[in-house]
Amino acid sequence: QLQLVESGGGLGQPGGSLTLSCAASGFTLDDYALAWFRQAPGKDREGVSVISGKDGSTYYAGSVKGRFTISRDNAKNTVYLQMSSLKVEDAGVYYCASRQLGTPRGRGPLSSDEYDYWGQGTQVTVSS
Repeated sequence: QLQLVESGGGLGQPGGSLTLSCAASGFTLDDYALAWFRQAPGKDREGVSVISGKDGSTYYAGSVKGRFTISRDNAKNTVYLQMSSLKVEDAGVYYCASRQLGTPRGRGPLSSDEYDYWGQGTQVTVSS
């Protein structure tokens, strides 16, 4: 049973920082790509970042590049999203997603259609 469970969401201040975690079970990270998506109320889900569990290569949305960092700890079977210089626009429900490496659908690394497994989400609020 493949599972992804997010944690670490909460309240952040504009300009502040917050770190999210995604605990994976039922598969090994080194065979998968792991991504973070987010969805604000009334808006479409958007891709934030993705990392290869195999070689650690990363990709970021332009809106978060330079502010967010994705990482993984294969020993802990966990993926992280370090968020800094938070903006009000960063608020929303953050989801962890995965797909097996070698199964791209040609829709882009931050397209939700690329991913097969999803967590339930964790809420991030940004306010002063």
